[in-house]
Amino acid sequence: MTSNALQVRLNSEIGKLNGVILHTPGAEVQNMTPENAERALYSDILNLNVAQQEYQQLSGFLEKVTNTYQIKDLLHDILQNSRIRENLIDRICENESVSLQRHLLDNMNDEELARQMVEGVKMVKDTLTSYLKKDRYTLRPLHNFFFTRDASMAINEKVLIGRMANKVRERESIIMQAIFDFHPNFATQTVNPVEDELFNDKITIEGGDVLVAREDVLVIGNGSRTTSQGIDFILKRLRQRKESMHIIVQELPHTPESFIHLDMVFTFLDMDKCMVYEPVILKPSRYQVIHIAVTNGVVKISEEENILKALQKLGIDLEPTMCGGVSDPWVQQREQWHSGANFFAFAPGKIVGYGRNEYTIQELNKHGFEVITADDVIKGKKHPDDYKRCVVTLEGSELPRGGGGARCMTMPFNRDDIAW
Repeated sequence: MTSNALQVRLNSEIGKLNGVILHTPGAEVQNMTPENAERALYSDILNLNVAQQEYQQLSGFLEKVTNTYQIKDLLHDILQNSRIRENLIDRICENESVSLQRHLLDNMNDEELARQMVEGVKMVKDTLTSYLKKDRYTLRPLHNFFFTRDASMAINEKVLIGRMANKVRERESIIMQAIFDFHPNFATQTVNPVEDELFNDKITIEGGDVLVAREDVLVIGNGSRTTSQGIDFILKRLRQRKESMHIIVQELPHTPESFIHLDMVFTFLDMDKCMVYEPVILKPSRYQVIHIAVTNGVVKISEEENILKALQKLGIDLEPTMCGGVSDPWVQQREQWHSGANFFAFAPGKIVGYGRNEYTIQELNKHGFEVITADDVIKGKKHPDDYKRCVVTLEGSELPRGGGGARCMTMPFNRDDIAW
């Protein structure tokens, strides 16, 4: 982990990446059974050893091109401050109603506490009540935390804290807010819907649904994880501060589970290129695209034909590349299911994603992206700087089964500005 502090600044999805937060999957992924997998938002159980090997390609590659930060390191750092430590334990115990077992957390050293806040705290069976409980953990493992995208979102100079759609993920948001509020490496202001005076339980918003197209343009998915009330929370803040911004809202199907976030069907690749899952983004459907224009606190709402047409009106003209190619709807469905549209840009025209989606990778190559492997970059055989446009491919047999791709597993907080 680097010690150089970086200001939170993110005005696009594609600017050169200067800092990203990661979380290497650990024992929390293994601490799962078929019985609790669905509760943990999984449809299957991952093989941790294989998942870690695959994740090491992503983290090892990113270490070659930018500053990377691991959540457990950042969490350990802030826990060394006794006031921050006590406050964080208070918030977690209150949120998860485990105050009676607080002593388990108080008695851990900082390193062990950072680990168990993520991997889970096993329940001490020292009373009849606890002995009879079927739960194995006082604090359940954060099985989804390696998808660091969802619990916090850098938007310009601020960080929006996610209000997670499922309670099992709420501790992720609590930890990320503590890191951004208190770690000396970050200079920013956090915005948390839960702390708003008019907060209500229908407000949910997750980072997989929030894409920063430009400093004044957000593209947000409205589906199973981000509600209309969550988007209205952002709208309310803009109106209160008389800020000007455009919000393009894409309604999403609630099923199947591969459509949980917008970045599973649409991601930015370059100033003039994007990846789309054609059936949802470009084909006529019942899923609306809404354009919300906020100008000095005044709101105008209208319907658009699709995301690309809406962005074109705002001066962002994108050529789409089709997830799964253009010829076979079955292939499109298969590759979208395994995060075939979920790419992460680390510079304009330079992206990383799963190599298993062969038709998608071929389509990118046809659109001018040279194909190189993460393994070759890690070993120094190739480097993205040698290409105008490139797609860096990750091996992915186990990680995609967790339900996300490269964008899902990265939380960028600083990028170079784009000269539009």
